Amino acid sequence: MNNRITIDSEIHFGKPCITGTRITVKDVLELVSEGLSFKEIIKDYYPDLTLDDIRACLQYAIEVVSAEEVHIAG
Repeated sequence: MNNRITIDSEIHFGKPCITGTRITVKDVLELVSEGLSFKEIIKDYYPDLTLDDIRACLQYAIEVVSAEEVHIAG
């Protein structure tokens, strides 16, 4: 989806991760959903991440949701 997110069956059973790390997109998104700022996430949890890495997680989530088909039962 983008060059900062990698899916590798050998890392976290194929869950999307930040390229070059074992940090899952899900873990980053959970911290964002808890209200932590990007800078707090980097300082307190993942000092190896960049602001662009966190933005890539958000973009990945947007792309996944955009590609999802929704069927409404009627």
